[in-house]
Amino acid sequence: MSELWKMTAVEAVVRLKKKEISPLDLVEASARRMEEVEPSVNAMPTLCLDRARDHAKVLMAGKRREAEGEAGWLAGLPVSIKDLTDVAGVRTTYGSPIFADHVPAKSHPLVERIERKGGIVMGKSNTPEFGAGGSTFNEVFGRTRNPWNTSLTCGGSTGGGSVSVATGEVFLAHGSDHGGSLRRPGTYCSTVGIRPSAGRVTRGTSNNLYSPQSVQGPMARNVADLALFLDTMAGFCPADAMTFDAPATSFSDAVARPVKPARVAITMDFGGKFELDREIREICAKTARRFEELGCIVEEASPDFGPVDEVFMALRSQQFVVDREQQIEQHRDKIKPDIIWNTELGLKQTASRLAWAERERAGLYRRMGAFWEKYDLLVTPGAPTAAFDVNLRAPATINGKKLENYMAGSTLNSAITVSGSPAIAVPCGFDQFGRPVGLQLVGKPRGEAALMQAAVLYEKLLGLDKLLPIDPKPGTVPPSS
Repeated sequence: MSELWKMTAVEAVVRLKKKEISPLDLVEASARRMEEVEPSVNAMPTLCLDRARDHAKVLMAGKRREAEGEAGWLAGLPVSIKDLTDVAGVRTTYGSPIFADHVPAKSHPLVERIERKGGIVMGKSNTPEFGAGGSTFNEVFGRTRNPWNTSLTCGGSTGGGSVSVATGEVFLAHGSDHGGSLRRPGTYCSTVGIRPSAGRVTRGTSNNLYSPQSVQGPMARNVADLALFLDTMAGFCPADAMTFDAPATSFSDAVARPVKPARVAITMDFGGKFELDREIREICAKTARRFEELGCIVEEASPDFGPVDEVFMALRSQQFVVDREQQIEQHRDKIKPDIIWNTELGLKQTASRLAWAERERAGLYRRMGAFWEKYDLLVTPGAPTAAFDVNLRAPATINGKKLENYMAGSTLNSAITVSGSPAIAVPCGFDQFGRPVGLQLVGKPRGEAALMQAAVLYEKLLGLDKLLPIDPKPGTVPPSS
């Protein structure tokens, strides 16, 4: 019983349903595991253990089980919730000193859905301030460390969530993704995280309800667990006008009977558009070719992404204006410079510039549509570098070149955000210093089932998911490339 935390989420749910173990058994195992590893990683700075125990006891008494039998039923499984998302009665800071003592009275609609489907919230996972950044740190809780080498970053902004599943603190992690926040932490921590299509999962209380840029989604240790949690999350929500019904065939069922993609396109740099470190390029180029071992036709090809980095920044900056303009007016001294810079970039841009960005985004979506007529899957590196110094907000260089701004290390991911396609991070190996390396698999819009089928076949081929969960390992920062 002391090592229950080593089970996969799917295995744990099967045993919960058979009543071989109880929700309270898992809550206590999760609590003990957090006590063991938190001092090394700082992934879960806010815990709600009594609340979790109460929920477990309610489920064991046969109550709050109205969703039993539905796809994504978790049966009393411990999960983490990103600290951007409200949980009733639990301190929720958004990583900001402005909200350091904030305790919401009501949960976010997605948290309500997760708890309705038998997920037990153990606490809040750490995130950068307002989720802005590719390294997880803030002025409220400090830095979250990579369990493969605690001197390194875990990525961002769902860094705490990725670490919480990689170390076995919880079985599944909730997160969100704008410019790679579910994919970069997956790549850096050797976990899996999927950015679903816009509308697949409710964003509930967002003020950017009609923008497809930011989405909510799951992280896990393997693809089957990820599919289970996406089943938990997916579906229409009255609070989010972009949402739509969950599929008739669950993602878990789709992953259990995977179909290989017929034609796979691979690109390391989107036709020379982006930089990446030499070793990352070599590892990803070699491992991407392994789809041939599954019987897939693999070709080097990339859609024309146009000026996608400029488009992304224009759209992102507008979203920052919606979210942060009023807060900066009231609390400028408490907000980190990156957020102020991004918001003021949006305030300075013209209506004509925004119109240009929208036209370019529409053009990219149409070009992607033509691309998907030929290919079933697009494979890219998951990140341009391996995990970097935990004390840095971004990698110092990429392929020896300095970054122009803090988002420049995320362009491989943010380009896919603009494209409107779902994408999943999957582990593909390690660099010479033992740092995880991953691929980004990109699928057709609303094609999460086929995307995860490709991912699970690739995962079985490599077997890297068997290395998790791990105990945190101390280490040193490797030299920059």
